[in-house]
Amino acid sequence: MIKMRVYAVCFLIFISSAIASAAPGPTEQIKITIDTVLGTLKDDSLNKLEKRERLLNLIKSQFDFRTMSQAALATYWRKASAEEQKRFTELFSELLEWTYIGRIEAYTNEKVEYTGEKLRKVRAKEIAVVATKIVTANTEIPIIYELIKREDKWLVYNVLVENVNLVRNYRDSYRSIVKKEGINGLLTKMEQKVKELKSRS
Repeated sequence: MIKMRVYAVCFLIFISSAIASAAPGPTEQIKITIDTVLGTLKDDSLNKLEKRERLLNLIKSQFDFRTMSQAALATYWRKASAEEQKRFTELFSELLEWTYIGRIEAYTNEKVEYTGEKLRKVRAKEIAVVATKIVTANTEIPIIYELIKREDKWLVYNVLVENVNLVRNYRDSYRSIVKKEGINGLLTKMEQKVKELKSRS
């Protein structure tokens, strides 16, 4: 539950940078996001559904769900049809959104410190690794964000919390399901999970 809470804060940190007017670097992008999200959460002119819709739209604009989907499905991505890839990406994005939206809404203003940034190129693509830590009343939790530059914008494609890799966790789980039930079996399970998460909210 602690890691789920931390992943939710990770989403919180990034989901508002889409509305920034400039094109900041990866660390600066992280720094400018929290106030905007907190502003949405504290905006008394918006009801709960309006706040949730705004936050979900921001999530969609800030994460590179296709890259995350390819990494989560791994070798099975190439074996999937174009339609299966599209459906998997849709479901995976919904799964992440609805898994963490409730925790984002319960954000209690933990302090975030920024501890380093590394830039590199991989096959002509610009990649950034931004190290941070979340400081609570009782502990400090290291968080590493992995971002890829798309045109003039940095998009998140993975998060590591205390060296636990978000995408790798899903990949390990999905690999087991696909081996037993195939891609269609995985898609069915994901559809069921998304419905379950939505029904709880």
